[in-house]
Amino acid sequence: MTGPIGRGPLHLAAAIDQTAPPASSPADSYAELALLAERGSLDFVTLTDSFARPGLDALAVAASIAPRTGRVGLVPTVTTTHTEPFHVQASVATLDWVSHGRAGWALDVSATEAEARLFGRRGAAPLDQLWDEAGEVADVAARLWDSWEDDAEIRDVATGRFIDRDKLHYVDFRGRGFSVRGPSIVPRPPQGHPVRVVDATAPEARGTAARHADVALVRAASAERADAARAELRALAARSGRDPRTLRVFAALVVDLGGGEHAAEPGHGGGPLPTAEGPSYRGGPVDLAELIADWHRAGAVDGFHLTPVEPRRDLERLVNGTVALLQHRGLFRTFYPGSTLREHLGLARPVNRHAALAGEPS
Repeated sequence: MTGPIGRGPLHLAAAIDQTAPPASSPADSYAELALLAERGSLDFVTLTDSFARPGLDALAVAASIAPRTGRVGLVPTVTTTHTEPFHVQASVATLDWVSHGRAGWALDVSATEAEARLFGRRGAAPLDQLWDEAGEVADVAARLWDSWEDDAEIRDVATGRFIDRDKLHYVDFRGRGFSVRGPSIVPRPPQGHPVRVVDATAPEARGTAARHADVALVRAASAERADAARAELRALAARSGRDPRTLRVFAALVVDLGGGEHAAEPGHGGGPLPTAEGPSYRGGPVDLAELIADWHRAGAVDGFHLTPVEPRRDLERLVNGTVALLQHRGLFRTFYPGSTLREHLGLARPVNRHAALAGEPS
């Protein structure tokens, strides 16, 4: 392993995707799962989205459940392919405002020709090009979030001045496939920059994750592989001029806790098994707690992102069994350390680049 035992607090997140949420009240169904995760003090929940299959818009679902939750982070997937970067950043910033600083953004790309035909603007492109574009979208989003300084809003009724225009800035970004002048139409988000999450399993995604992600997910079937992936990502981050300590690396596992308190199935006792969907753990909540504790204690990962096979059943067993045991052993927190997702993850609020240039506090 690459680091000392117990190098940092354990972080936990879970997917709350549902193949068929109740048609009558889908928002209620998602909110119930998010509140269950919040009861376990999980850092955040994710909602997957893709142009490749029908379903509810993840960003809209996250916005709908934001007022019904109080602490858990909300991280919808928003693709950077076939979408307008200016609109994407404004939508994510809006989610941060309506959730009072709990928004995240899982960046993804749309690589199929079928997805491209939905828009008719261009054909499918290779993954390396799409992830390079995703990096540019992440970059311009951060610039647009900074295009309003934190005190740009005056709201002076007496003078009728709402904004100090000297504290709004053009970004004048020109990338390979798009250009954005700015500034944003949304004031700087409560977190400064909403948390960005990237699945860094694919080699093409690792550079973007190392440069721009706050949380990188790696699909590794052993602590050794997870540790190697984290070491690679942090080395890439350092080479890009970034402090690698600001990058959190989570192991991404599919979990099936249908076995209740029984021991892990043969082949799972020593760790997850590789499957087409990624590393899969099948067993009981107690054995899963042991696995999480062992990997984190060894310094292999900063946390875990868990995708339940059956969301309602497995998330309940995860919170009431696995998380409760980790909390009882003092390995996972029993309450949130703050109110924002950045605070949950132990990440500082970024200083506005324009205030920093002017030598002012953000």
